[in-house]
Amino acid sequence: MAARTVLIAGAGIAGPTLAYWLERAGMAPTVLEQAPDLRLSGQNVDVRGAGRVVAERMGLEEAVRAAGTGERGLAFVDATGAVRAEFPVNGSDGPTADLEILRGDLAQLLYDHTRDRVPYRFGDRVRALDDDGRRVRVGFEQGAEEEFDLVVAADGLRSRTREIVLPGQADVRHLGLCMAYFTIPREDTDTDWWRWYAAGEGRTVHLRPDRHGTTRALLSFLSRSDAPARMSPDAQRELLRVEFATAGWQAQRVLDGLAQASDLYFEAISQVRAPSYAHGRVALLGDAAWCASPISGMGTTLALLGAYVLAAELARHDDHRDAFAAYESAMRPYVRKAQRLPPGTPRLAHPRSRRGVRVFDAATRLAASPLATWAAERISVLTTRADDVPDDLAFGA
Repeated sequence: MAARTVLIAGAGIAGPTLAYWLERAGMAPTVLEQAPDLRLSGQNVDVRGAGRVVAERMGLEEAVRAAGTGERGLAFVDATGAVRAEFPVNGSDGPTADLEILRGDLAQLLYDHTRDRVPYRFGDRVRALDDDGRRVRVGFEQGAEEEFDLVVAADGLRSRTREIVLPGQADVRHLGLCMAYFTIPREDTDTDWWRWYAAGEGRTVHLRPDRHGTTRALLSFLSRSDAPARMSPDAQRELLRVEFATAGWQAQRVLDGLAQASDLYFEAISQVRAPSYAHGRVALLGDAAWCASPISGMGTTLALLGAYVLAAELARHDDHRDAFAAYESAMRPYVRKAQRLPPGTPRLAHPRSRRGVRVFDAATRLAASPLATWAAERISVLTTRADDVPDDLAFGA
């Protein structure tokens, strides 16, 4: 019998992970990515709990550790740069994990781990899907139509593939926050700590170390609208310059770096609630199915775990309908927990008034704030034990 063919839309974290496990199970995955090359931008991501178990079973845990950022923990600072509170690395607990890696570095590791056995196609995307119940005929923006046994949409929060198969059915909820990530030159004053500065007026400025001799900057601000995410990069830069002109601390340095940064990534922070993780022969995976938002800290863990579970169920079941049903049943509890953000998120971490900033600083110093609750809830989700992860008997391990 010919190997089951699977087209995976998206070469981020979930897509290559799924491709690895499908190929290992004797299937024939192909990864499609609309970008012309592997997208290596992005900030730090955590690999812990269930995600760490999956990375270990892929033989990647030590590679992830070796590619870590070296971040020592989270330090809240004031306008003078003085540290108000610290949360150092503590194994798998705390805001910084002991397996802390840049998103782009993790994407590169996964690509390198699979590219010799899995074909990748860059610079193209799905234009149309025709599922006749036996196979899926896929129309591409570039090239001729092809048929696959299954299709998986792993192309992110704004998944175009999801919209083709479930038009308008996914609830994409804007959480009232916008974030911009980019790289700036490292200075002698930079440290190996993630420094978080609450600037007031709903703004925060973050500086984080990387292993490439540069510094990762993050600017976030409260916004009722998600429209800024649809602006051109030049318009986004101008918006950030206006928003953070009076922010203080190292905001001006960050804005100067923004002018030269080639890797600006701007997003309106949102969650996705899809009515189903599959329709016919097409399944949803990762942020396309359940984006919990960067605030949850669960994106990478859910991507790794979801890919693992989906591949395992496809290997276990001859009928894709049974596999998709088992996959959704297994993942829904993880997703519900990850999407359950503490009340007041993200406003509590983005105080508007001077008094609000003082209260926020005092609360972090005392470690008796909603932030502590957020951290505790986040940790309880992320520190999933190895025996909580579904067995990989289908893979012969």
